[in-house]
Amino acid sequence: MDATTDKDPLVQEQIYNALCYLGESEPEEILNSCDEYLRQHDKLAYPHRVIILKAMETVVRNNIALLDKSTAKVVIFLASNEMTKSKDVIRDWQQAASSVLVAVGQRFINKVMEEVLTKFQPGILPHYFVVQTFANLSVSNVFGMVPFLNSILGTMLPMLGMAKQDHMKAVFCYALQHFSESIQEYLANLDKAPDPTVRKDTFSNEIFSAYEVLFNSWLQHREAKLRLAVVEAVGPMSYLMPGDKLEEQLPRLIPGILALYKKHTEAFYISKSLCQILEASVNIGSRSLDVQLDALLGTLHPQICAPADPSVPLSVKNHTEVLRCFTVLACSFPDRVLAFLLPKLESSNERTRVGTLLIMRQIINSAPSQMEIKKPFILSSMKLPLQDSNNKVKRAVVQVISAMAHHGYLEQPGGEAMMEFLVRQCALPSDAQPKKQPPDADDLTSDSVRSISINTLFLLSTTVDRMNNVLWPYLLEFVTPMQFSNALTPLCKSLMCLAAKKQEEGENASLIRYDLNANLPSPYALTTRLLVVSSQPYIGDSRGTAALRLLNVLNYSIHPDLDQLWSKRVPLLVEHIEENTEKSLSQKEWEEKLLLFLRETLAAVSDNAWVCHFVTEMCRQLHSYNGFPVEKNFLYKCVGTTLGACASKDLVQKQLQELLETARYHEEAEREGLASCFGICAINHLEETLAKLEEFVRSDVFKKSVGLFSIFKDRSDNEVEKIKSTLILCYGYVAAYAPKELVLSRIEADILKNIFQYFNTKVLGIKVETKDLTLKLCLIRSICMISQAIYTGVKCGDFVFSRKAELVAQMVEFIKAEPLEAMRTPVRQRAMIACTYLVILEPRLSDPDRTELIDTCLAGVLALPAPEPPKEKEENGVDAWHREMLFGDTISALKDLLKSLLQRNLTPHGLQDMFAHLGPWIKSSKEHERQRAVEVSAALLDFYLSKLNVSTVIPFYNLGVLIALFSPRCSDSLASVRQHAVDCVYCLLYIQLCYEGFARDHRDEMVEGLKALKKGLEEPDFTVLFHTCNNIAMVIGKRVPPDQLMSLLLAMFEGLADPDKNCSRAATVMINSLLKERGAVLQEKVPDIMSIIHGKLEEVDEEHIRKAAQQTVYILASQHKSVVVSSLLSSSLPFDSHTCTMWRSLATEPTLTAQILEQLLEKVNRDVPYKESKGFLLGGGSERVATPLPLAATCALYEIMSAPESGAAVLGLYPPLFVTLLLRVSCTVGVQLPRNLQGRERRSSSHGPAPRSIHPCSSAVETLKVMLLRGGSEEVVRAVGSAGGWDLMASPEKHHDGIAVLAGAMARHAGPRLPLIVKNLIPTLSSVFDSQRITTTAFFAELLGSNVVNDLLLLETLLDALTGRQKDACVLVRMLALRGLGNVASGSPEKVRKHGAKLLASMVNGMDDKDDPHNLVALEAMSSLSKLLDHVEERDIQSMLLHIAIRIRPFFDSEQPDLRQTSIVLFGNLTKFSEGNCEAFFEQILNGLVTLLLHLQDPKPEVVRACKFALRMCGPSMGCEGLCDMFLNHLREDRSLHYGEFMNDVCKHLMQSYPEMLNRLISTNLFYFKSNWVDIRAAAPMFIGFLVLHVAEDHSQQVDLDPLLSALNLLLKDPVPAVRVKVAETLGRLVRIL
Repeated sequence: MDATTDKDPLVQEQIYNALCYLGESEPEEILNSCDEYLRQHDKLAYPHRVIILKAMETVVRNNIALLDKSTAKVVIFLASNEMTKSKDVIRDWQQAASSVLVAVGQRFINKVMEEVLTKFQPGILPHYFVVQTFANLSVSNVFGMVPFLNSILGTMLPMLGMAKQDHMKAVFCYALQHFSESIQEYLANLDKAPDPTVRKDTFSNEIFSAYEVLFNSWLQHREAKLRLAVVEAVGPMSYLMPGDKLEEQLPRLIPGILALYKKHTEAFYISKSLCQILEASVNIGSRSLDVQLDALLGTLHPQICAPADPSVPLSVKNHTEVLRCFTVLACSFPDRVLAFLLPKLESSNERTRVGTLLIMRQIINSAPSQMEIKKPFILSSMKLPLQDSNNKVKRAVVQVISAMAHHGYLEQPGGEAMMEFLVRQCALPSDAQPKKQPPDADDLTSDSVRSISINTLFLLSTTVDRMNNVLWPYLLEFVTPMQFSNALTPLCKSLMCLAAKKQEEGENASLIRYDLNANLPSPYALTTRLLVVSSQPYIGDSRGTAALRLLNVLNYSIHPDLDQLWSKRVPLLVEHIEENTEKSLSQKEWEEKLLLFLRETLAAVSDNAWVCHFVTEMCRQLHSYNGFPVEKNFLYKCVGTTLGACASKDLVQKQLQELLETARYHEEAEREGLASCFGICAINHLEETLAKLEEFVRSDVFKKSVGLFSIFKDRSDNEVEKIKSTLILCYGYVAAYAPKELVLSRIEADILKNIFQYFNTKVLGIKVETKDLTLKLCLIRSICMISQAIYTGVKCGDFVFSRKAELVAQMVEFIKAEPLEAMRTPVRQRAMIACTYLVILEPRLSDPDRTELIDTCLAGVLALPAPEPPKEKEENGVDAWHREMLFGDTISALKDLLKSLLQRNLTPHGLQDMFAHLGPWIKSSKEHERQRAVEVSAALLDFYLSKLNVSTVIPFYNLGVLIALFSPRCSDSLASVRQHAVDCVYCLLYIQLCYEGFARDHRDEMVEGLKALKKGLEEPDFTVLFHTCNNIAMVIGKRVPPDQLMSLLLAMFEGLADPDKNCSRAATVMINSLLKERGAVLQEKVPDIMSIIHGKLEEVDEEHIRKAAQQTVYILASQHKSVVVSSLLSSSLPFDSHTCTMWRSLATEPTLTAQILEQLLEKVNRDVPYKESKGFLLGGGSERVATPLPLAATCALYEIMSAPESGAAVLGLYPPLFVTLLLRVSCTVGVQLPRNLQGRERRSSSHGPAPRSIHPCSSAVETLKVMLLRGGSEEVVRAVGSAGGWDLMASPEKHHDGIAVLAGAMARHAGPRLPLIVKNLIPTLSSVFDSQRITTTAFFAELLGSNVVNDLLLLETLLDALTGRQKDACVLVRMLALRGLGNVASGSPEKVRKHGAKLLASMVNGMDDKDDPHNLVALEAMSSLSKLLDHVEERDIQSMLLHIAIRIRPFFDSEQPDLRQTSIVLFGNLTKFSEGNCEAFFEQILNGLVTLLLHLQDPKPEVVRACKFALRMCGPSMGCEGLCDMFLNHLREDRSLHYGEFMNDVCKHLMQSYPEMLNRLISTNLFYFKSNWVDIRAAAPMFIGFLVLHVAEDHSQQVDLDPLLSALNLLLKDPVPAVRVKVAETLGRLVRIL
């Protein structure tokens, strides 16, 4: 209870429920607890008190019988206090307390009254809820409360005047109303009352006093709620008022109440009160009512005419009260009320008419005795409403009719009109689609009227016994007229009930008395009608069931002999209808059952006169069914059946003639019906039927409609064509139905002859083929039926149908004539059905005819455009649905025809032939064509499998081709194609198993697995699709025989070009899956497969094909490496992009890639790299031409290694790859392409994106480059590239320099790779190819320049290798060997001392090389020696010093600047070691001094720098300090030199230090007078001049003047003026020594 303070309403509700629940088990304890809690928590807010009080009320109500007095007292006291604690009205709280008191008052009324009366004291206005509690108690406990009412009323009356507030007045009204109702109930049940002496007049005066206050004072109040409270009270009070007082008040009271209708929209309380006042008035026999009648009728009538709103309950209740008022008035004033009402039926206002009819129904039902004599008057006044078209009026009329039926009105004259009206409403047609209506529109539909009418009719037939004789057999009159068709089901049901009642009356009571009822339909008419409507059993609420049951009930009235047959047969027919639905019922089968029933009926009657009457009636009814094609068609069949049973030939012919004359030929159903009638009739009357058909064509009737030139008439006038169509169809049906033994002989002679006579019109002797669609369709149908008749009528082979080929050709023409852009007619479908039956018959079709038939049918159906969605203009989807249906039927017809053709040749060859026609459609780029073709294929293969019966095991030779046709379609873009394709593969594998000798019902686990895979094909997700395709391929791979494997693969490869990318992808998945599974056995076929892959890559430029082809090549290579490599190497060079793609596919898996690379390396190394060929021009030298295999292998290596995936394999084979490719580069420098490839190289570069160059050298360089990249040596590639090394390598002159760049880069960036590379390279130093020795030597030489060889312990190996090359036949090798030995100085300087002697010896030997025409070896020896000198032991050099100095001296004046420079630098370096041999070496210095000084004028700066260096080095050894200082100061590298001044000073020092050298110095200078270099020729005479200038006189005699002067004179003639100037200067200086 504490929790009641929770603010959440859900929690509060739960607490209330919990208290109630506890109260069920311990009511007194809970009530006491609640009481205690509320008293203790006096301040608890009222919303929380309410919860507890409501729980207390519920506990009291549910357990009142269990309460003892003490608890009741506690509860009463608490509730009374809670109710009156607050003077103000707090509704929820006080109402809850009041309700507790009312609940306790059910049993303890005295205790409650004792408590509450204490708070109801005279003269004091009581609490609002005290009064309300009295009121509620008076209703809940009438017998307990009424005895208190007199005293309560006595106390209360004075209080009415004291009540000033509206809510107090209202509660007094509420109390008076309930007191009055309570008193009335008490008086009505006096026999059970505790005090039977209580009378009405006990309370009359008090009630009247109260009434006066209420009516005279409070009713005039402006507050509407109070007025209504007064009205509600006055009604019950009027019963208790004294009669004279009431009579006296009526003239004021009734108008006062009626006036309130205008003031209040809610009329229910007014109407209820008014009705109570009227009843009270009638009870006292009031005379003043008469005066008020017009006002009453005039006010009440509009209340009924305003329609009640069902969503407003009081509105409906108001209607009920107003109708009660009319009942009261009609019982008292019948004439006046009718006189008021009946004219209103003619009102133009629909609501007035409907309201009046409602009142009529009320008074017919509620005032029967007063209306008895008024029946004819009322019936006659209903004529106008019966013609009313308004649905609301109709419904009201039906309700009036129902009331009339119960009170005997319809037995009166005029009652039949009422019944006919009711049946007409039962037959109302269903509403079309309800149009959107405005809100105020007439919203009652015809369906509603029909529904209420049907219910009323059935009610009258079953529950109102007095209606039996009215309705039976009268209702039968409505069975046959067509206008009552919609009412057939209710009519039949009513008639059955009525007949059943009649049979209960007695045996003959239900027999129809035609003598007494002239208007009744005849038995023939009833039977025909009920049988025909049964043909559409579900229309009109299952009218078939009702009609048949009625027929069964009427059997005896129709013919006495039918009782037994019908009582057995009809229930079975009814059961068949009930077991099916409209969708599941086969119309054809149902009609067959009905016709059988008819035949059995005719046999049971076996009365020819009866049959003749019957058939005549049937024919008479035919026209009634115009517009009901299905029923009419069935009636025609009934006519045919009945004519067949008719013994009178004349009547048969007469009726057939009449049918032909009266048929509506332009209606399709009519043509069908008439033709089927003739067919059925021909079963028993073949001759008469055929005769009548021929006779009709000759008759006037036919000729009237066929003018001579009717062919030229407007085509819309096609009645003739329709008649011909019907006749052709009649012949077809006759052939189909007539006994086969009779009809076969007539087919070619009569039937076909007449058919073609009608079909082909002749104009002026020329055959003109019709374009009339109906005529075509009828011809096709007839031929179809004739073919079936022949097929079923003879054992195949006995009957040769000579016109078969002609008929097939005619059908083919029809199909060809159909437009290809759309399917508008069923001609194709029907023609194919006809052909299906024709091809079965003998003789066989010729091959050309068969081919034309298949191709025409396929093109005519598969090529049709995909169906479009329904257009907006089409009002509904019916047209689209019909088109879809027609197309479905046409596809089915195509399947049946192809099956029929396949059946004639159920062999692998027959199957192959069929798919030769279907193949292009299966692979079509158009989705809808593929979809249809694969669907047809699946049906054909399933059929083939089902019909296959293998007696001997024969090869299914085309399995591979067929599987390849369908398996890629398993991933078609269309889900339906995918599903059908799996079915095709499934069937093909089972066909193969059958041919292998397995039984047809054998189930192969793997093949069955295909069915499970279909689920995976529903999803369009690629990964799922291709995974499924892979699984399918695995099944195929395991089940295809070995001899079929290659044909399967070849055909699969064709699938790569499939226009549907999904399928070409699937083909690739399947090829690869098959090769994985079975590729191991295909070694011989690998070249062919490789060639096909290449071809497909050329043909289809798609990324997925490229990837898949690579996968295929990889799979083949993993099984047949050598064959794949050989096959690819045989591709023509340069490799096109597709071959490159295939090579790159071999890079995917490291192990395989490594094996392939090894094979290719072996190919590169196995063959010679080039061949010498003589130049073709005279005098031309030989040229080197590359051999093809190593060239191709090199290109292949490039392609494989250009794939990033090859990295791992390249790393594994790094040394052999590097060495082989390095030597390949070496062998291809200057090597030409073979002539056949030169042209190709040029062509490939002239158009299209050029493939990579196949020039031997550049391709080798590129391959080496890609090998390094893939082997992780990107830095090497970058370093070589930035140094221009790659271009150098390809240059014949600079190749070894390029190799040196590469070696240096390798040493820097790939050191750890070198030991194995060196090991692999050493053997090539003895190669027969100079180029390879050069390359290796150059590589080693450069390596020695890097310290890495020392770190890798390669130094000794390389030194030995290069020392051994000093005697090599190739100058370049010898030179490079020396370079390498010299590089040790920079690479491993610390090792030079160790190997000094060996190295110096090598250098000296190099300088002494005899076979060195260009001094290359010598140059390298000198250059290297210069590098080594810093690091060798002095003792090693001393012994060789002079030899070297002498050996290098001639090079000072060499024409080659590098020789000059190198030798002079070396000379300068040698001076470091001159101390030990001072004299000897000083001599060498002097020998070289002039040369060195003159070459300071050398044209080459590097030679000048070398001279400066040498002179600086020589200075200290010359023993002349001044000269030494000069050399060191003036000959610095960075300092420019004034040569003349410098030479002047040098000569001065020379002549001071070495005057005896003068002559030697002059003679050395003379040698340079002939120098080629101008500056040196000028310097030499200048040198002599300065020497002469500074020589001491005592030494001047040394000079031998003659040769000097002659030489100078000669030099005076030098062409260069500068030289001549210097000579002249010198000549001037000679004066000193003359």
